[in-house]
Amino acid sequence: MILLDTHVLMWMVSSPGKLSRTAVREIRKAQREGGCAIASISLWELALLFAKGRLRASGTIEASIREIVDSATVSVLEITSEIAGLAMAFPETYPKDPGDRLIGATARALGITLITQDERILASPLVRTIW
Repeated sequence: MILLDTHVLMWMVSSPGKLSRTAVREIRKAQREGGCAIASISLWELALLFAKGRLRASGTIEASIREIVDSATVSVLEITSEIAGLAMAFPETYPKDPGDRLIGATARALGITLITQDERILASPLVRTIW
């Protein structure tokens, strides 16, 4: 199983050309083997993008989010107390955005690779990442 950052999920569904070759290869491999997942905070990040008009909703925000998750065939990984604790334990050099922290902590807690283009997350030795 691999974890997708929110922007990777969006690009996977709407703009696959934005994904790196490595990301595409790893997503395809995961789809054949253990599947792809997103952290539950990504659902809120999607809702925020729809609410701000940065993504176009087809119907309600809820229906639009469901459509993305269903079309990408991803599992949603819930925040646990371990993930919440890990999110707070990142050093100052890690991105301060709560979404980034929870996504990174989800990858760490579950020992899975995160696919992201975020250079600040890619630079962290605490999260196994690829792009």
